[in-house]
Amino acid sequence: MLRSYNFYPTGHGTPEDGVVELALGLGRTIVDDGVSWAFSPAFPGADPPFKSMSDRLKHTQTSFWAVTMGKPAAYDPINETEYLAAYDLGDAEYDGTIRFIASTYLPADDRITSGIEERGPRIIDFASILKDRILPLNDLLKTLKSACEDTLGAMVEIEFALTLDRESCDPARFGFLQVRPMVVSQAEVDLSDAELSGERVLLASETVLGNGALDTIRDVVFVHPERFDTMKTHQIASEIEPLNRRLVEAKKPYLLIGFGRWGTTDPPAGIPVDFGQISGAKVIVEAALPNLNIIMSQGSHFFHNVTSFRIFYFSIPHGSEYRIDWEWLMRQRTVSETHFVKHVELDAPLLAKVDGRSGRGVIMHE
Repeated sequence: MLRSYNFYPTGHGTPEDGVVELALGLGRTIVDDGVSWAFSPAFPGADPPFKSMSDRLKHTQTSFWAVTMGKPAAYDPINETEYLAAYDLGDAEYDGTIRFIASTYLPADDRITSGIEERGPRIIDFASILKDRILPLNDLLKTLKSACEDTLGAMVEIEFALTLDRESCDPARFGFLQVRPMVVSQAEVDLSDAELSGERVLLASETVLGNGALDTIRDVVFVHPERFDTMKTHQIASEIEPLNRRLVEAKKPYLLIGFGRWGTTDPPAGIPVDFGQISGAKVIVEAALPNLNIIMSQGSHFFHNVTSFRIFYFSIPHGSEYRIDWEWLMRQRTVSETHFVKHVELDAPLLAKVDGRSGRGVIMHE
């Protein structure tokens, strides 16, 4: 799948560069938001910014969909997978299918090498094609994207398939399946300068990832700005985890506000949580303090999770013209409070609006 516009760019990529998602097997993996390999056509060799090698191994494709070649199943108009089957990665390696699309992690050297000649865990990263360029796939996709945009006069979504020769990869067969205008207008959000300030604004930023509007959040979990301590960030993470668990069990999405980088491996630079400890947050805010004015991660640590779960991400650097309205937040009804973390519940839901084209966003209260 190729999309002309990427609401969750990372690294040096821009939204206008677009995004490509590749996966082994049938396209159901991508349609169902399964684990795939996403990259910017402008930087095909750049890896997604996983925070560690273990995180990268955790977020690689381990299964795939294929057509069942045995006896057809009984007809079932409800079951969309009646003629499909899910298989493990080992099945694809057995018949040589992943030879040119997988890399191998070498634990002894703590590094990754293209191909499957070495023994070790496999990572479906298409490195031989995107980094070693044994096929000009990325050049073809950029040309196709440009031609489709010119023809339709709009941003596009392109579905395609690629079949590789098992022995040499080349010749390969590229299937241009379909193209359609990218449906951005339904989620299009226009934010005026006036909307970024005012009495109803809880916070605003000009560095935001995501796109759309969200009006279902009535719970806010935040790190107390006057108690935050860069030497106690592990404790802060441990205090957030049970709050997240209770809110997830209650099926209550929440706004999460903290300082420095969420998920950092450098505790003095932020709060070293795993994504599972904040998995219920639908909007994540990284704010700065006078003594913690670092360059924000801009979602890089949680890129995979932020994109997969369509989480809004706000970065508010120190010195920004936009501020968090702490006074209003402190007046809200307290549900629970620890030394560093507070959970409040609101009488009315917040309205979060993000314009993915400009990278601006605002969160407003009643």
